[in-house]
Amino acid sequence: MDQLNGSANLMIVSDLDFTMVDHDDPENLALLRFNALWEAYYRHNSLLVFSTGRSPTIYCELRKQKPLLTPDITIMSVGTEITYGESMVPDDRWEHYLNHKWNRDIVLEETARLPELVLQSETEQRPHKVSFYLDKTKASKVMQTLSRCLEKRGLDVKIIYSNGIALDILPQAAGKGQALEFLLGKLKADGSRPLNTLVCGDSGNDAELFTVPGVYGVMVSNAQEELLQWYAENAAGSPKIIHATERCADGIIQAISKFSLGPNVSPRDIRDSMYNRKSLRPCHEVVMFYLFYERWRRAEVENSEEYVQYLKSIIHSTGNFVHPSGVDQPIHQLTDTIVNLFGDKQGVEFRVWVDRISTSMVSSGSWLVKFDKWELSAGNELRCCSTKVLVNSKIDAEDQFTWMHIHQTWVDGFGEKDDMSWVI
Repeated sequence: MDQLNGSANLMIVSDLDFTMVDHDDPENLALLRFNALWEAYYRHNSLLVFSTGRSPTIYCELRKQKPLLTPDITIMSVGTEITYGESMVPDDRWEHYLNHKWNRDIVLEETARLPELVLQSETEQRPHKVSFYLDKTKASKVMQTLSRCLEKRGLDVKIIYSNGIALDILPQAAGKGQALEFLLGKLKADGSRPLNTLVCGDSGNDAELFTVPGVYGVMVSNAQEELLQWYAENAAGSPKIIHATERCADGIIQAISKFSLGPNVSPRDIRDSMYNRKSLRPCHEVVMFYLFYERWRRAEVENSEEYVQYLKSIIHSTGNFVHPSGVDQPIHQLTDTIVNLFGDKQGVEFRVWVDRISTSMVSSGSWLVKFDKWELSAGNELRCCSTKVLVNSKIDAEDQFTWMHIHQTWVDGFGEKDDMSWVI
């Protein structure tokens, strides 16, 4: 959030499983399309919020399995935990707020009397969330019984049933919707409430998001019956909520277009990314370059002399490149290396994306660009380098850039110091 000066142009608040992440899309194509769109056009002036039922433990597991961007804010455990930034700093005010009329021990005591409830794994039990599995045919009766019992014990709780199997018991003040309202109130108090907010979901525990005043909403095409039923009963005909015709992250992009919230064509949907390289900002330049790099190695573009010459035109002849191994080399050598790698990843898993792009002008026409560059290879091998690039605007074309210097270091746990198979 530190990159923002004032209000975010757009805040996207998205569920993860089967909303941002399509577990039926093994190549993660929709998610990668969203990633490129966000980093190219939105990261510098907008906020990305993940709102998930997952606990911190299995949220972090998902991040090791899927090409997820780093959100500015993470809402976890069905709206009972709010954290900020890459280091996931918790919001202590929110935790204190949820203590009102909440007693976890009493919840466990009362639920133990109901054999239909099966406790979920220990990782899913949190200070302000107790989670069970419950058969769909028994859900209505059990929820009514449980609500009465806990009310008699002096608790004020919320019981949420989702995905036809999961039951969560939370403080009444908790939930994805309340967590979002808390965030928006906090931003407003700082004079930085987002100009537009888009909420995105697919299941029953996302319904509260759509009740927050003033937000736009998208139910992805694969939304579950419980959310569609809520919509039919509570929000049918609302001009600010749509049921997308596209799945998961593609549905989110569709909503950006539908509500005219900003750019909605992902760089991944621009086929000839090097010839269509007109860059509005250095962050767009970085996204387009690495997209070309992926396609070049996958042989998804033509191996032509025009591409080679264009590649040479954006890599400065006298700059240097510090490889994550520590080896310092002339940057122009990269051109020959990349050219010789054409098609070496054809027919195998190989995807590239960038995350956490930030830019700062160091002098007129000169920018320092920082980002994490990721590669996913066969066998789900993930590698990542923290990257700094100095780019200069071209004198004869100010909307195009020349790469002057590149410096990369391994991100802990995602690379070996002496691994020379990493290119750029």
